[in-house]
Amino acid sequence: MNGADLIAILPFLVVGSTVIIVLLGIAFWRNHRLTALLSLLGLTLSLLAIEPASDASPHQVTSLFVIDGYALFYMGLILAASIAVLLLSYRYLAARREQPEEFYLLVLIATLGAIALVASDHLASFFLGLETLSIALLGLIAYPRDHETSIEAGIKYLILAGVSSALLLFGMALIYARLGTLEFARIAALLNTADGGSADLYWLTGLALIFTGIGFKLSVVPFHMWAPDVYQGAPAPVSAFVAVVSKGAMFALLLRYFLTVHAYHFGPVSLMIQIVAIASILVGNLLALLQSNIKRILAYSSISHLGYLLVAFLASGALQVEAVTYYLVAYVVMTLGAFGIITVLSASSAASEIEELDAYRGLIWQRPSLGGTFAVMLLSLAGIPLTMGFVGKFYAIDAGVSAAMWPAVIALIVGSVIGLFYYLRVIVALCTPTPEGVSAYAGAVPRAGGAALAVLTLLLIWLGVYPTPLLQLIRATAAQLVVK
Repeated sequence: MNGADLIAILPFLVVGSTVIIVLLGIAFWRNHRLTALLSLLGLTLSLLAIEPASDASPHQVTSLFVIDGYALFYMGLILAASIAVLLLSYRYLAARREQPEEFYLLVLIATLGAIALVASDHLASFFLGLETLSIALLGLIAYPRDHETSIEAGIKYLILAGVSSALLLFGMALIYARLGTLEFARIAALLNTADGGSADLYWLTGLALIFTGIGFKLSVVPFHMWAPDVYQGAPAPVSAFVAVVSKGAMFALLLRYFLTVHAYHFGPVSLMIQIVAIASILVGNLLALLQSNIKRILAYSSISHLGYLLVAFLASGALQVEAVTYYLVAYVVMTLGAFGIITVLSASSAASEIEELDAYRGLIWQRPSLGGTFAVMLLSLAGIPLTMGFVGKFYAIDAGVSAAMWPAVIALIVGSVIGLFYYLRVIVALCTPTPEGVSAYAGAVPRAGGAALAVLTLLLIWLGVYPTPLLQLIRATAAQLVVK
């Protein structure tokens, strides 16, 4: 390790140092406000550390990590999303009997694992980052230990996380047995030789097992069974974290891995992804129609949106990276905003969360700011113009058409039409008048949570109406990854 390496991994060092500081603070003096401030300060400093790290990029740090524009972009997205989750969580945690300090520690550890994932250039660092993220998520999902649903959700996630990790390890072992390396670039070089280019059963089976393990983490069909129960059982801010940070980091890693090893050159791979994309879009949207719980609706919505992302994933070259990255940014903003409303509404209730659809009736009249924000987030998830969701779906369709994946494009359009029904059903409930004196939320809007929701709403509309600055940044990122 030299000075350039240390500058390149500065965001890692800041988050890791924050974990140690918060851990020592909890050990010697429990204080909710202090722990929250230290955590927010650490994540903010790590976000600022991306600037000096970018001056040293692209930079290979050992054979495990590569710090380039692509990794730094996704680090920034993950760190910003984690900051938003902490802001939304403060008042929510203050109303609970559970000691809140460890919550922040677990979020920091999970964030460290997530940013390690997006910078991974080796299957070993990929697995290390994934397990760091997953183990912290286990504690977060089951955090309210006095709620049976949270414990049940944590156990379900534990079992399926173990299964997915086993499949990943088996796939990695097969690739190592065939090629003798775990480095992304070295795998690509060996596959491009005359001997490795045949893509025998070892390689294809290993790749399929790795995609299956990642599919569990992304909760795409047919690996989606855990998502609705975990989203419903976990605390609302944790559901947001799982939906946004965990899935965002996994998809960023998936894109880097497939581009670096040129996995698209093998015919069965594109067909496999297209089948999973179509199934995720149709199953996610159809099952969402049957739900009356907002968190379960958003869980199935998340499954369908990952299907849309896989359609963009089917493109090639710079368009692929551009379409996937913009859609991921839009997905992060929309999903954080939707779960943020549930978190803010539940901040005054220590007994349970406000998640049933009936509890949201008339919200737009009783709490115009919260009801309006929720409606805007749902309209964006549905892909209505003047929002980021519309631009993201346009990119996904463009990417699917460029790859001539017509069944996937048709599924995307049909799924978007189906999605309109359940998003509008929630919006209708928001606008339905309720008897006087009946209110879904009686407390004041938390300042930290309200600020986070305001910023998310502003980004949703601004980058939907004028996406040029974000697109320019994404194009620079895409060009760098594709050139590599």
